[in-house]
Amino acid sequence: MMSPCDCFLHATAPPLNPPSSLAAAAPGARWRDSNLSFQSSAVSAPARNVETSPNLVVPCTVHTQAAERKKSGRWVKYGGSIPAMLEALERNEDIGEALRPWRDTMSNRERTIILKEQKDWRRAVEIFNWFRRRRRHEVNVIHYNVVLCAVGRARRWDLVARLWHEMHSGGVAPDNSTYGTLIDVHCKGGRERMALLWLGDMIKRGLLPDEITMSIVLQVHKKAGEYEKAELFFKRWSLESDVKMKGHPCYSLYTYNTLIDTYGKAGQLEKVSDTFNQMLREGVSPNVVTFNTMIHVWGKHRRMEQVASLMRTMEEFQCLPDTRTYNILISLYREINDIDVAEYYFRKMKAENLLPDVVSCRTLLYGYSIKGMVTEAQALLKEMYERNMVIDEYTQSAVTRMYVDAGMLEQAWRWFEKFNYQLNSECFSANIDAFGERGHILLAEKAFMCCIKRKMLSTCVCNVMIKAYGLVEKLDEACEIADGMERYGILPDYLTYSSLIHLMSTAKLPEKALYYLRKMQAAKLLIDCVPYSVVISCFAKNGNLHMVNCLFREMITSGIQADTYVYSILIDAYAEVGDVQKAEAYFGLLKKAGLCESATIYNSLIKLYTKVVYLAEAQKTYKLLKSLNADTNLYASNCMIDLYSDHCMVKEAREIFENLKVTGKANEFSHAMMVCLYKKIARFDEAHRISKEMQASGFLTQALSYNSVIQMYVSGGRMEDALKIFQKMLASNTPPNDATFKALKIILVKRGVSNNDIRRLELLRKNRIHDCLRHWYRMLCMAVRSGGSSSRRISDNSALRTHIFDIGNSKNGKRNTRKHVTS
Repeated sequence: MMSPCDCFLHATAPPLNPPSSLAAAAPGARWRDSNLSFQSSAVSAPARNVETSPNLVVPCTVHTQAAERKKSGRWVKYGGSIPAMLEALERNEDIGEALRPWRDTMSNRERTIILKEQKDWRRAVEIFNWFRRRRRHEVNVIHYNVVLCAVGRARRWDLVARLWHEMHSGGVAPDNSTYGTLIDVHCKGGRERMALLWLGDMIKRGLLPDEITMSIVLQVHKKAGEYEKAELFFKRWSLESDVKMKGHPCYSLYTYNTLIDTYGKAGQLEKVSDTFNQMLREGVSPNVVTFNTMIHVWGKHRRMEQVASLMRTMEEFQCLPDTRTYNILISLYREINDIDVAEYYFRKMKAENLLPDVVSCRTLLYGYSIKGMVTEAQALLKEMYERNMVIDEYTQSAVTRMYVDAGMLEQAWRWFEKFNYQLNSECFSANIDAFGERGHILLAEKAFMCCIKRKMLSTCVCNVMIKAYGLVEKLDEACEIADGMERYGILPDYLTYSSLIHLMSTAKLPEKALYYLRKMQAAKLLIDCVPYSVVISCFAKNGNLHMVNCLFREMITSGIQADTYVYSILIDAYAEVGDVQKAEAYFGLLKKAGLCESATIYNSLIKLYTKVVYLAEAQKTYKLLKSLNADTNLYASNCMIDLYSDHCMVKEAREIFENLKVTGKANEFSHAMMVCLYKKIARFDEAHRISKEMQASGFLTQALSYNSVIQMYVSGGRMEDALKIFQKMLASNTPPNDATFKALKIILVKRGVSNNDIRRLELLRKNRIHDCLRHWYRMLCMAVRSGGSSSRRISDNSALRTHIFDIGNSKNGKRNTRKHVTS
């Protein structure tokens, strides 16, 4: 049976089905006011160099069934002959025949209303053309505005351009409503930039946008994230309006809501409050849209006390929250992981007879999923099923992850299978990642195979599968995924190669990492120094400094600039081998490139100068490190203590050590180096005090620390204290090393143990006899307690010889020794 990777690599590649590029539908338009000032929310204007057609003829496809509809009373409000005209047009497709009775008496107002009442833009254009062909039927700017609105909403930009050209040819001057309509329809049709061009033309003609058009332009800039432009436009418009109206204009509720939303998205919370307060001062009562916008703005900035205050203000204004209000609240509290409050508003929504919609349920379900609240999520899912609500792909993947994280793998797979036939590529990626992140590679592979069968394979899906294999260290399978992508008509991207390079580097396979770097290079995907830095770091850890240097030069030659991290790798690599010249050369290149020195680089330099004992350079670098706006690194401080210890510079070392203690950063190495320093200058009382601090703080755990303290006590002639520390070392299962035994040998020599006996002990250690430590410890005990007595020494030597021949013969001996060591 072939593995998923085999299937992926060797199966016949499916034919490519390029997705059709369908334009997203924009929200439907609405009439801006009842007196036909057709100026809606628009954002972009078409160019005017469009080929024009002499006859603007559009076939109308109104079905004959339309004439059979019941007469409606909706036209009665117009009075006069208008209802009869509209009914005649509905009954008869022939416009001339339908309007015959009123052909010579029809007014401009009647023509305007007839055009406005057409539900089909094609019928409106057909009637408009009929009017144009009749000499007695004048076509004015209002008629053009109505037809422009109709064809603009239908997104027939070619007809919009032709109508515009025809207006100019016929000498019909556009007015504010014309431009407002053009701006509106282009904005709602997703052509924001073109709407701004129309705005520019409007201003050139000396026409001032009305308030509605101004609000639409604000929406355009807000949607594009151009908040400064929005504010500047509003200020200019306000000044011009003040001059024209000879006083401060009173803005509408819609304008205030737009301003609040714009300032909110720009993060200008003070202006949000000022606008809201100005609105109240001018007597404009906020509506639910106002409060929803304010709640969303403050909530997004995590100002939940303001959110609660706004809810109370809503009650004061007797403005009832709607479904959107509660959806915003549920979403905001879910985002700050306060699922209890989100759940509270969900219940309150129901209590106020507002039925939660699909957004409410999905938002709360997502919150339950990421919090791992399985029981609550299942109860909500049941409610959603009962109400025939659709689970979207993103909520589906969150529930999959919830089951996986809870260890409910069977439920997770059933849930995935239930939806896999309706998942898109992105959601397949999320589901595979849910299985892969927890190491359930078999389920991840099964989901991956489902994706292939559904022909939903994408670069993102492959990248997630590569990640899953990397997490379980299946590097060959990860490589096979990358190698098989082209068979399915998809190409590896930057993330694909970066992931593989990282995996190979983590596995200490620099040659493999370099191979994928070369493939990335060939695909022209190398856009920064990050992949190079990973490969360089891998070679540096392997000690291959030749490749490190070559790769750096190659990177620079290819035009990719190194960042601070790359230089830190290079400097640290040469610091490890003590190459001062190379390390300082790269440090010079770093400064020449104008890059900021980092604490990491200074640490590497201090490590280098400590290794080669360059005191002055280390002091200068440490001073630079302290000048950075960051806490001085513990590693660098310990290096300086070590260096000062070598030079017996007590004052400087103690200053750093005390600072570390004050900040709570002093560690075991800091204390051990201070013990070494005080030992060197024979200040054994100070060394003994620090040794006690180490033991009290639990800083006596490493062989280096034990050795420092033992050596200090041996140098000070305190053999019993040294023996006690060795006893602690054995009790903590810290293996002694050569430095330990070197110090212990001094004790034996000073206590008069013969060279032959010492050689026997060293032979035991050299041959790695399993209980040699027991014999070393017994000999040390007898030597220390003998106090130099010759008779005692003889008996000790005899005891040693006896024990050497008795190694491993007695279980009781082992038990007694262990008891003695830990006592």
